[in-house]
Amino acid sequence: MNHHHESIDLGVGLGLRGRHVAHVLDHRPEVGFFELLSENYMGTGGRGLETVERIADLYPTVLHGVSLSIGSSDPLDRAYLAELADLADRSGARWVSDHLCWTGVDGRNTHDLLPLPYDEPTLAYVGDRVRAVADILGRPLVLENPSSYFVAGSGCMPEPEFLGRLCDAADCRLLLDINNVYVSAVNHGIDAAHYIDTIPADRVVQVHLAGHRDLGTHLLDTHGDFVAGPVWDLYGRLLARTGRVSTLLEWDAEIPPFDVVWAEARKAVDYRAVASPASDARHVPAGAMDGGRTGGTPEAAADDREERRHAAAA
Repeated sequence: MNHHHESIDLGVGLGLRGRHVAHVLDHRPEVGFFELLSENYMGTGGRGLETVERIADLYPTVLHGVSLSIGSSDPLDRAYLAELADLADRSGARWVSDHLCWTGVDGRNTHDLLPLPYDEPTLAYVGDRVRAVADILGRPLVLENPSSYFVAGSGCMPEPEFLGRLCDAADCRLLLDINNVYVSAVNHGIDAAHYIDTIPADRVVQVHLAGHRDLGTHLLDTHGDFVAGPVWDLYGRLLARTGRVSTLLEWDAEIPPFDVVWAEARKAVDYRAVASPASDARHVPAGAMDGGRTGGTPEAAADDREERRHAAAA
């Protein structure tokens, strides 16, 4: 089943956090898009969905989850996926993302994003599950590279190679978390620049930027600080390959006031200013993304909202 449509650059966005909702609704800052944490709004009803719909009336949205567990040996949770698809429809989400990892087994959730062995059996297994998820959601699945603190398995292929082959096999796209690239590279003694140079650029539809903490023996992905200089450098290096791509700042711990978070996110504008449009920097296959179910009114509503809004942040 082909879910593709053209890739969309939504500009510079933020993860929507509860303490910022009132500010956003009252002041309507010029944010390019908001990313909603899927699990925060699934099964909540009432006020939670009302917030989603009010934000979606003002801004383009995407969904980002932590519970898909695409690499688990457990069967896919079809009830979870049905609820996720409903949330995507109600929010008009341009795409739905989660992590390339597993989070539990035998119905138990560790609430950690656990690494997978990047070998041939895993590639075939995860590819089949990614295609199944896309069919259930009625929209493409976007996968994020997780930060890691140990290597699963031995004799495995490099992560960029695995991601590229998975995208080809399962026809999916990438959310490239630049902070995770840097954290994992430092933790495992990998060349982060080489990682950026070998990632399949034409598959990247979104970027995450975030802060981390240096614990001496290793880096820890915390999403609780400003973006580090080397991460910004890697972001600029990626844009040279991808062109301008939807970019989002994550700040999930010790969250400061909205203006502080938005000022940090807007540093990405300077990097984007010197990058080419994505269409000039890379070839995006025809029909690269599909923002909603075929013929669904949420997609049409999202398109209408985009037309009503002025261009997303630079």
